[in-house]
Amino acid sequence: MGSTDGYTVGFQHSPQIKTLKLFDESPYNSKTENPGSRANLEDQCEQVSLASKCESGISGIDNGQDTHMFKNGLIRVHEEDKMYGIIKNKSVSSLSSCGLHTEVEAIHKKDYSGVMCQAKLQSFCTYARAMEQNFRGGANMKYAWYGASKNELNNILLHGFGHSMNIGVYGGGICLSPADYPIGSFQSSVADEDGLRHLLVCHVLLGRTEIVQPNSGQSNPSSEKFDSGVDNLACPKKYVVWSTRVNTHILPEYIVSFRSSSGLEGYQRISHPLRRPSSNFIPFPALIKALSKFLPPDAVKTMAKHYGDHKVCIYTLLV
Repeated sequence: MGSTDGYTVGFQHSPQIKTLKLFDESPYNSKTENPGSRANLEDQCEQVSLASKCESGISGIDNGQDTHMFKNGLIRVHEEDKMYGIIKNKSVSSLSSCGLHTEVEAIHKKDYSGVMCQAKLQSFCTYARAMEQNFRGGANMKYAWYGASKNELNNILLHGFGHSMNIGVYGGGICLSPADYPIGSFQSSVADEDGLRHLLVCHVLLGRTEIVQPNSGQSNPSSEKFDSGVDNLACPKKYVVWSTRVNTHILPEYIVSFRSSSGLEGYQRISHPLRRPSSNFIPFPALIKALSKFLPPDAVKTMAKHYGDHKVCIYTLLV
């Protein structure tokens, strides 16, 4: 077997590890699924093989790292990349259906080429293989969203999951939301100083799931028969990964940065005061440009038009 960025990956191909299509969230009981219900979505999705990831590691989109939004370990995904379009279209359309109008500002991919990152990747793959061989029914690997502040996401990417702010009513577990339900994690996201919100796209090993009741105080599987929790077996909107497993059963892959124009009522969590001019005076064109980050496009256009009309009136009076 070859090496990845100079590091040998000492795991052989495992035929038991199944192929997962990005954002293909099939019901738990595949026998009840309508074969044509997700055909259009599946046609857009790129097949992702966990076995191939474990053999070659997760490499970047290009060789240049973009650390302008986040710390080291991320590579910017370019707009022409296939994965950019898949993630953008799915997330924006899903949020729009919930009344949130958002634009994707950037997508970054986690780089797993370093020694420690390779160790984390191989740990995840080892657990996936073990769960595939388990009599309980396999790894049940899914894509999921995780929302938090930019600072918390930075810490996760650098050090792994620690104490989460989104545990909430589900006690000793971290909550993620299914790929088709990003709004669940958007509610946990926090606007940064630039007005951007960030969601983490992860691989999650759910294994066999059980219903976890809110405020139950549960912090571990109720028995050895189960691996993780959900709020609903038939149509889950929350995945609960217990705190003892968050760094072995969750593999961060992408960070998606959103700018929201409207529909944010009830979601206005801000981690830091928004950046404001240090001077008491600011040129009007600069003010319009700054406000364009937070106001709907129509409002910015109207403001610019009024400013232009005002300049014409002043010029007319002067001449």
